[in-house]
Amino acid sequence: MSSFARILIVTNGPLCRNPRVVKEATTLGRNGHAVTVLTVRNHAPSDPIDLALLCAAPFRRETVDMLPGCGPAAFARRLFVRGARVAASRLGWKTISSLGPAGSVLRRMRAFPADLIIVHNEIPHWAGSRLIGEGRRVAADIEDWHSEDLLPEERRHRPMLLLRRTEQFLLRRAVYTTTTSHALADALFARYGGVRPCVLSNSFPLQTEPRRALGDPPAFFWFSQTLGAGRGLENFLSAWSLTTQPSTVVFLGEPRPRYTEDLLRLLPASHRLRVSFRPLVPPDALPAVIAAHDIGLALEDSAIVNRDLTITNKILQYLNAGLAVVATSTTGQREVIRATPDCGLLLSPDLKVQAAQLDEILGDRARLRACQLAARAAAERQFCWELESPRLLETVARALATPISSS
Repeated sequence: MSSFARILIVTNGPLCRNPRVVKEATTLGRNGHAVTVLTVRNHAPSDPIDLALLCAAPFRRETVDMLPGCGPAAFARRLFVRGARVAASRLGWKTISSLGPAGSVLRRMRAFPADLIIVHNEIPHWAGSRLIGEGRRVAADIEDWHSEDLLPEERRHRPMLLLRRTEQFLLRRAVYTTTTSHALADALFARYGGVRPCVLSNSFPLQTEPRRALGDPPAFFWFSQTLGAGRGLENFLSAWSLTTQPSTVVFLGEPRPRYTEDLLRLLPASHRLRVSFRPLVPPDALPAVIAAHDIGLALEDSAIVNRDLTITNKILQYLNAGLAVVATSTTGQREVIRATPDCGLLLSPDLKVQAAQLDEILGDRARLRACQLAARAAAERQFCWELESPRLLETVARALATPISSS
């Protein structure tokens, strides 16, 4: 096969909410492959951001439309998915369609003349497993362990058995699989066998090193697409409320209903005025926003298996921006801190000890600055996309040279 190929990358939602997909598609497109990203168009506020992102992108986008105003086909998809969700919640009939327009995604993938299909997220994983059975060359990125993710109440109506079967099939039959940490790669392999996933970190291209003085008082920063429960925020604020050294906290994300009020209720009045909430920003603006703060909060709930094992882009973006890191002691985040132990601290599970840890780093400006310098050095040395992208290209090249199994 030619060294340059037609590659289809498939993901559940908007590009601006899938930075790992964008990095993958950009790297492959800039290296000569004809790349198309198939997304589900299901979040109206993200659409103009996606269109702006595509202006300079070395790949094209196709969409499965779900938004109102996109015609009768989109209306029919929304109606079908709504029915599948009702069947899952009321009848216990849990199908992949309860997660989104699975049939439409599969049909679009099946019709696309790709030499390699790379699937991300639950519905593309399921569709990819079907196409492997039809003799197509399919790879899978398992950024999150979907059958071991979310809080118990959010998992209740999800097709967990189907997700597990799909994950097992992909580890055994996909031309390759990738994931975000060695801890998650080991756990997936131990559970399902097959071939251990390759590890491609959630790192980003190195940004311009920030040149700024420490904030007075220092500012903690946390971000995610969604601001909600199950992310470790409640425990952190409970500990932070006990601190005596001055600091501020900034949360960036789209809040769940009434969640900001729930967070503020955890704090005494003296601390509430030092917490602020910011809306989502476009992906290209996020690095500068992060760099305007001092300490990055990498807070995860270790009771959720996926959150314990994965390494999100959050902690690696803090390193890139030169922020000191305060992280919960998940298995995945310990993997990062072991590689750069001077970049910050792992939080104790005891709230009073946490408060003392925070006061210690807040009260020692020389140590805080040293942590920031160590964080940036770790990004340059190990956790940057400049070092990951060659591994992606090598993995894809091997996959394209691998004959498709007929079994």
